[in-house]
Amino acid sequence: MSQELFKAEILPIRHKLLLHAQKILQDEQESEDAVQEVLLKLWRLRENLSGYDNVAAFATAVTKNHCLDRLKVMRRTEPLDNSYYARAGTDNPYLQTERKNTELVIQSIIESLPPLQQAIIRMKDMEEYEVEEIAEITGTKPDAVRVNLSRARKKVREEFLKLTTV
Repeated sequence: MSQELFKAEILPIRHKLLLHAQKILQDEQESEDAVQEVLLKLWRLRENLSGYDNVAAFATAVTKNHCLDRLKVMRRTEPLDNSYYARAGTDNPYLQTERKNTELVIQSIIESLPPLQQAIIRMKDMEEYEVEEIAEITGTKPDAVRVNLSRARKKVREEFLKLTTV
């Protein structure tokens, strides 16, 4: 797909994609960012777009999936606060404090890992990236990501058990 054809087919539906993103994300700035990223993704895929019968429907589906992924990441990066535990039911202040301390201990253990393992464990377990995506971002092979993730999890588990079984 040429630049002119891309402008003629994709850019006119930008407003429609933006409205769709706003319905999902409920935030104007996040929606703008999401649509911009979708347009970049479509631009990178422009050579393959001619294979789709309805490019607008494909763009809408890509937007929906991207927005849902953003929501998932936003939920994962929100810190757990006491209101979350209070809604959970019969927790008393002692259990709430214990959970908060556990969270801080795990964060400090992760921060003590080598930088690559830190990045991989955060992307996989907190931001829920797939192994292939992590490999692409870090510039390593998927097998190397799996090995580093396994080693990082093992180290976190060992260090946590050392600290808690005293």
